[in-house]
Amino acid sequence: MPRVGLIVNDGKDLAISTADLIENRLTAAGLEVARVSSSGGVVGFANPDQHLRSRGYAACVPASFDEEMALALVLGGDGTVLSAARQTAPIGVPILTINTGHLGFLAEAYLKDLDQALAQVVAGEWTVEERSMLVVSVMRGEQRRWEVLCLNEMALHREPLTSMCHFEIAIGRHAPVDIAADGVILSSPTGSTAYALSAGGPVITPDCPVLQLTPIAAHSLASRALVFSDQEPVTVFPATPERLMMVVDGSAGCYVWPEDRVLVRRSEHPVRFVRLADHEFFQVLRNKLGWGLPHVAKPSSSHADAPL
Repeated sequence: MPRVGLIVNDGKDLAISTADLIENRLTAAGLEVARVSSSGGVVGFANPDQHLRSRGYAACVPASFDEEMALALVLGGDGTVLSAARQTAPIGVPILTINTGHLGFLAEAYLKDLDQALAQVVAGEWTVEERSMLVVSVMRGEQRRWEVLCLNEMALHREPLTSMCHFEIAIGRHAPVDIAADGVILSSPTGSTAYALSAGGPVITPDCPVLQLTPIAAHSLASRALVFSDQEPVTVFPATPERLMMVVDGSAGCYVWPEDRVLVRRSEHPVRFVRLADHEFFQVLRNKLGWGLPHVAKPSSSHADAPL
């Protein structure tokens, strides 16, 4: 019997009720369903004195999931998708993202299209698009203190009420550079439309094999976003006497101390997104972020002459 996964944001009533419906339909169609909570991919924020990620990023994979599963359906918003990516990428299971949240930038299907989506799943009428993920490790000497998989970005920044920070950043074999800023963001192409975009970075199409470095509130006009090959590992040394806060995909992180370094590299395990139709990235940008929309027309003269 073919096996599929069901990853559910069980903190949302709509996601739970939709998951019940999907599980019943897939079981009736002869599929075996392994249902888990998306909370298994929420790493959280580590106590700075503990090595919570010592088992590595594969620790997020649910015990009931394996490489033989055909796919996993994900019910929730974009945060749920980020968690599900950590749960499935290490074993190569494709995920079909069904939005029951708000923006749904990473969603492939919506509730109004649920019947059609399930019919395509049962019939096997879908393709897979791979997107790169990052491995983020906090190192102290040769010891790995913390590690997690990342789909969007790693942000390393100062804590509130502390001064501006300096970061020494080494990209592959190239000479290190020094950046003075409130923080730095290292993002994948998928993450270029998230925090990095808010910090002034460019949008990168998902098929580009690159990483992006974006300063946060840089102290120099010369410090701008940099795009470079994802074959180059990146090491960030916090050249500041205070501890810093690292946040990964908005739901994982830990403190980084002056004696630590952050290593970011492309993972050998991409996240595999199920596509039910041709994925038009520019259309997603237009629908979700308003990219490329026509300029709003100027007000008529009658409105322009009206008193304020």
